[in-house]
Amino acid sequence: MITVVSAGIATTVQDAGRPGMTRFGVGRSGAADPEAYRLANRLVGNDDRAAVLETSGALVLEVAAAAMIAVTGAPCDVTVHPARNVDDDDALLQPVGHASPTLVPAGAQLRVAVSRRGLRIYVAFRGGLGVQPVLGSRSRDTLAALGPVVVDGSTLPIGPDPGTRITVDVAPQRARDPIVRVLPGPRRDWFTEEAWHHISTGTYVVDASTSRVGARLSGPPLERLIHGELPSEGMVLGAIQVPHNLQPIVMLADHPVTGGYPVIAVVHPDDVAIVAQASPGTALRLVAAR
Repeated sequence: MITVVSAGIATTVQDAGRPGMTRFGVGRSGAADPEAYRLANRLVGNDDRAAVLETSGALVLEVAAAAMIAVTGAPCDVTVHPARNVDDDDALLQPVGHASPTLVPAGAQLRVAVSRRGLRIYVAFRGGLGVQPVLGSRSRDTLAALGPVVVDGSTLPIGPDPGTRITVDVAPQRARDPIVRVLPGPRRDWFTEEAWHHISTGTYVVDASTSRVGARLSGPPLERLIHGELPSEGMVLGAIQVPHNLQPIVMLADHPVTGGYPVIAVVHPDDVAIVAQASPGTALRLVAAR
């Protein structure tokens, strides 16, 4: 069992999500950065769909029994120290390598600091988090309010040992360039040629209000040719909606299944994680996919 001493920033339980539920009005959700999520699980010998913690840091966990963990995603400082000595000097702190399986002793605390670069950090435990699944997934959908809530004092069970071997000591990760490829969206013709030029060649800055639902971007306004209202239509991961303020919003993991704002473009599926990992103030360069 894991006790959440401090829930930190935007900490949720995530797995591979709820595919195939859109027809019931339920989005997929799941890890915002699937590559980092899968790597964390593989480092501790879990199945690719095992549940992990996704966080933006300031997270403190205490383990009742020894646990093998791995931390991936946005780089950050991670330390382990005895629970009874949390107020002692820093000499007691044991650093944890990024993307490296590490054994946390029984009764110890794992502290995950705020990331130095990027936004979303993944903490995997060997055996996965054994919280109760909802509609086939343990993911927290922040928009639909499905799945477990992680708060100070929460307890999270660890699942059974998978019985696999851990064969990697560390998995080096390269930094991803903030270049995001876009494809024409279904309402491309609702916008001026200048608007398409902006969204396919311009630079936009991630707004402070970004969340798992969507990333709001600030940059050149995307002027419309058609100013009428649009009936709600299906929404996909990476869709770039343009509301009345003419500033784009990129739909992320917890996006709604329908939306009424026109979609000028869609982020290439391989680049959605770049947007999801972009912290507020990050400048993203958008380019037309070839």
